[in-house]
Amino acid sequence: MAPRDPQLSESYIQDSFHSYLKSSLTQAKAERLLDADVLSSAEGDLMITGPALCLYFAALRCTTNPPSVPLPRHTKSSQPMELSYDNCPEAFVSFLRVWSNTVPAIQALAPEHQHDLARMICNLEPLVTPLQPSLNGIAADLRAVAIEISQRRSFQDRYAGDLQAALDSGTTPASPTKRAAFVPPPSYDASPASSANSSPRSSLDGHPQGSPQYANHNLPPQSPTYLSPGSAATSSSGFPPRTPSPTILAHNSPAIEFIRETLYASLADALDEQPSLRNLLKTDPGRAYFASVAFAILDVATTSMTPDGAVIGVLGKNLTLAQCPPELRPFMAELAAIGRVAHEMQEEDDMTAMQCAQHGKPIPTTRMDRVRLMLEQGVGYAQGRRDNEEGRRSVEGRAVSFTNRINALSLGMTKLKAFRERQADVFKVLAGIGA
Repeated sequence: MAPRDPQLSESYIQDSFHSYLKSSLTQAKAERLLDADVLSSAEGDLMITGPALCLYFAALRCTTNPPSVPLPRHTKSSQPMELSYDNCPEAFVSFLRVWSNTVPAIQALAPEHQHDLARMICNLEPLVTPLQPSLNGIAADLRAVAIEISQRRSFQDRYAGDLQAALDSGTTPASPTKRAAFVPPPSYDASPASSANSSPRSSLDGHPQGSPQYANHNLPPQSPTYLSPGSAATSSSGFPPRTPSPTILAHNSPAIEFIRETLYASLADALDEQPSLRNLLKTDPGRAYFASVAFAILDVATTSMTPDGAVIGVLGKNLTLAQCPPELRPFMAELAAIGRVAHEMQEEDDMTAMQCAQHGKPIPTTRMDRVRLMLEQGVGYAQGRRDNEEGRRSVEGRAVSFTNRINALSLGMTKLKAFRERQADVFKVLAGIGA
């Protein structure tokens, strides 16, 4: 038996990924998949598009079976090296698993369909009609991995440089370069005292190894708010229940604050209904934060939305779409859409369960259960891959696409200034629960 290759370091893989990411964004710009205005903006899901494109181009370059990723040479004398299951760091195995499953499907596509896949990744309409059915599932998987990459601090801290490299490509002194406006989401870095002896990139997310909790992090003092642990009766999760209790909100508070507090109050339900999130708080607090917000979005979308798209939130107050300022309406509309799709999927799951029971067949894992597993564990979770291999996952990848939709809304909302102002308080409570 051939000896196993030594495992590559996470920092080596990060450096390689960002090297490819710069070239992928540059190529997308040259092929007019992304223009300078998009690359320079901080709008939309640019954090997702870039990594997904990188994965797409890597699949086109792959020449091995099973699929592996040819890594760039860091020096001219470096030996050629490929990322495979034999040398992949444990933190990236799930990413490699999902990506490798897409490679044969991508390479089997006709060139025009490959181009349409790239357009779909960039939120552009495909050119070929009718649409190749498999493209939805492939794009969903690539974007799902990209979402998980985009949640990592090590990626966020370097993405502006990747975008700027693409913007600088092909420019001349006579054509001034646009500047990348991307700013990373709020950081939960260690305090100066605890980080003085640590490399800022000593772990996957830029946090020191061996310090998975954030209890000692340099967070602003917590004011007495609705999310303060002692401010109200608490649920078993440590958060106050989502009831019409006194909060920092007044009835005339801005709409964004109302939406924010409604979602953050729903974290109590998320942690009660998904007890495994508490374990995740101990092992990977950053991921636990994003997962908790995603579960809160799903909870609010399915339990607090009225048929006309209003939100019933804290203080027992209703917020209608018409009351929202124009810049917030897309978020409200997407929240309502997520609620509608979730109810449709639940009804389909119930119908499938009844049909299986009537015919004496085992009831398969429901789509909504797979969505919850992916929100918590990521798209590469082991059972999800087994379901895929057993043919129980639809070719359109509906569960993955829906999970992406929730995660994308979570990323978009937590980048808003009003959310950034309160994330430190929320994360401090989460860290206290996981301690």
